[in-house]
Amino acid sequence: MSDSAIISTSSSRSAALSIFLAGVKAADPYLAVKRGLSSDGQNITIQLKLDDASQTRTGHWSKIQVIAIGKAACAMSKAAQEIIPTELLSLPILAVTNYENVTEVAQTKVMGAGHPLPDQNGYLAAEFIAEQLRTAKKDELVLVLVSGGGSALIPYPVDGITLEEKIATTNLLLASGATINQINCVRKHLSQLKGGGFSHLAAPADLHAFILSDVLGDDLSSIASGPTVPDPTTYSDAIAIFYTYGIWDQLPRNVQMHLEQGRIGYKPETPKADNRLFKHCTQTLIGSNSISVKAALNAAAQLGYPTQLYDNHLCGEAKAVAETWVLAAKQIVNNGISQTLALVAGGETTVSINGSGRGGRNQEMALAFAVAAKQHDLCGNWTFLSGGTDGRDGPTDAAGGIADQDSLSRMILANLDPIALLNNNDSYTALQGSQDLLITGATGTNVADLQVLLLHPTQPHKL
Repeated sequence: MSDSAIISTSSSRSAALSIFLAGVKAADPYLAVKRGLSSDGQNITIQLKLDDASQTRTGHWSKIQVIAIGKAACAMSKAAQEIIPTELLSLPILAVTNYENVTEVAQTKVMGAGHPLPDQNGYLAAEFIAEQLRTAKKDELVLVLVSGGGSALIPYPVDGITLEEKIATTNLLLASGATINQINCVRKHLSQLKGGGFSHLAAPADLHAFILSDVLGDDLSSIASGPTVPDPTTYSDAIAIFYTYGIWDQLPRNVQMHLEQGRIGYKPETPKADNRLFKHCTQTLIGSNSISVKAALNAAAQLGYPTQLYDNHLCGEAKAVAETWVLAAKQIVNNGISQTLALVAGGETTVSINGSGRGGRNQEMALAFAVAAKQHDLCGNWTFLSGGTDGRDGPTDAAGGIADQDSLSRMILANLDPIALLNNNDSYTALQGSQDLLITGATGTNVADLQVLLLHPTQPHKL
């Protein structure tokens, strides 16, 4: 490989990383709350849409309760604490997060809890939150800061169901292969806090939620099981999920009874969109995969690249998705490009585990892209990056992988067989051998995954 090719590859990899990190920064929970909240010392102004400064909610509330739940709870509560005048805060601020993300925050009671399975500490935290919500008064604001993981972190079962029974139900759903939306549907109908529960308990106070989405499509009722928004699902929907997976008979009897009583109207439904309590509730989506994809596209354009959105809802088996993308890239290159083109995608793929190796969906996609590029003869220089915005891809220290046209050669020089490693789901070993692991460390946010593909002209030239 010539010196000019080395420089081109190094520059391309640096650019891909820069584009990815711009997407991650757009989902920074601390900065997102700072963008959405301001104070002049007496009045609080809330941005209802971050990309439209004209849409705001301003109030002179006597007190402001701040409650943060989710993996980004500490960062989000820190931002709110720095903006809201101390004399307006109802102290302490409450923040519930997973044990790994517990950090000290001024004027804040930080509580660690179990995730993805709820535990007793989460129940105690949920109980504390419920008590706090019930104290909210008419002229006060409850500011709720929601991020991914919030649903499992605050288990607060309805009367008649124990925490152990709710944990057993969650275990059953996880083992059955139920989707996260299906699991959340059930959670809402077994909880006092989810599915609009915050809004119900906080009434008649005003309520606003800043929401960091870890759900593709940004359905607010699915993020952390929608504690502040209407719930469109029903008891009948929840029951149908258990029958779909053939596990109704394995449910704890108390859970069966509660759902059956709800279906026939003996238990109140979760609040729907026409419920008057939501007249005092607003929300702002402050971070999401779609927002991060836009930021990545903007970053690529600022670097001078023509840009294309490849897919803003990338899903499916990582290997198959990578091969499809290679074929699309080959067609683009064969049609001819005059300068480096940046393609950006966002989403969340899956991996079928057939081997005993180590890796994650992003590492597997990067390795699969390199293998497919060789098999389908993708010409010229290219760089492909796939990374998790939380900085963690599977049970590894890598966020994903960043491969190029020479990755397979580097693996072979390291005495590695790329195809065998891919078949063994051992993308970590392959990318480690080719020095293609994407290592960012924990980012403090999580809005699914981002992918960046840079395609260079067959005859590379400077931008």
